[in-house]
Amino acid sequence: MTSYKKVLSAKQREELLNTLEARFEKNLSRHKGVAWVKVRAKLKAHPEKLWSLNEMERTGGEPDVAGYDKKTGEYIFYDCSAESPKGRRNVCYDREAQESRKVAKPKNNVIDMAAAMGIELLTEEQYRELQKVGEFDTKTQSWVKTPSDIRELGGALFVDRRFNHVFVYHNTAPCYYGGRGFRGLLRV
Repeated sequence: MTSYKKVLSAKQREELLNTLEARFEKNLSRHKGVAWVKVRAKLKAHPEKLWSLNEMERTGGEPDVAGYDKKTGEYIFYDCSAESPKGRRNVCYDREAQESRKVAKPKNNVIDMAAAMGIELLTEEQYRELQKVGEFDTKTQSWVKTPSDIRELGGALFVDRRFNHVFVYHNTAPCYYGGRGFRGLLRV
């Protein structure tokens, strides 16, 4: 396994901040009452978070502020790409599921990818919150954090939006499809 620093160069940081600011300004309805200057200051105070945001961006997530935690004072960046991020599809749920496949093993799994990126996999409730600021996954699906009692029985949950409604489904955890990926969030 290759070891590398999870640090962006000054140029990469500035390019990412510019991209995030442009997306923030284009989608003001996602974060009413939030000022970019405060978000930027928070990001500059926590440069380690920029690496994770860059990973979200690099894999097609189009991260944007879509929440604010009043208790902790944290801005919450969600993957806001219209469809499940392209760079995070064709993956099964977790390593156990990945290793259980006898043929056609996927290259990765949701749990390991999210951990490597330094982001949280969305829960069903967080996914529903995200859907309040836009319409996401109208053609794709996204894995969500699965309760342990379901996972222990071999299952995993995924979600999408169809007919103007959020649907929650189940599948065996080793399954993977070209139209199913995962969304994450990052608290800053």
